[in-house]
Amino acid sequence: MLPATTDNPAPDRLPGMADAQVRPATPADADEIARIQVQTWQTAFESLLPTDVLAGLDPAEAAEQWRQTMAQGPATVFVAQEGPWVVGFCSVGPSPESESAAANDLPAEDAATVALVSLLLVEPRWGRRGHAGRLLATAAAELRGAGCTRGIAWVPERNAASVGFFRRVGWEPDGVVRTLDAGGRPLREVRVTGTLELELA
Repeated sequence: MLPATTDNPAPDRLPGMADAQVRPATPADADEIARIQVQTWQTAFESLLPTDVLAGLDPAEAAEQWRQTMAQGPATVFVAQEGPWVVGFCSVGPSPESESAAANDLPAEDAATVALVSLLLVEPRWGRRGHAGRLLATAAAELRGAGCTRGIAWVPERNAASVGFFRRVGWEPDGVVRTLDAGGRPLREVRVTGTLELELA
């Protein structure tokens, strides 16, 4: 288990909203992104993924993968900051045709302009402060500029918080589901889709 604090730890009592922003990630953010990914999965997904899978997550390995992603693409990574702290991140990019295909595996008519939100995480202690919405809205603007017309994301069916978040921004399940092998335990995911015309409330 990772320690609860970092070199720039969040305060025990969170302050009022201050200097919240979203910016493109840099390789220097990779360690914090990996820490947030591992800690958030270990906290929020403990009922969805096997204990040994969660315990085996390696922050150093994840950080190296994020550095490669930022250097090589095709995904673009954004981080949310509040004051000096990185509190969440989002990885987006053009969707592979297989990700946007219909349930019968036929390509979507608009496959060439579909974007994939591959990961959107906010560290739980920084939740309910608007960071996820800012991340998605900023990423959506970037994707529109790149010619994308709608977005998709895969969400664990039993993760009510994530499904609810996407519903609140207007993204709805489109009827396509998939089941992944999560360390010997099936993980059922639903695909949500919606507009990239998102604005901050």
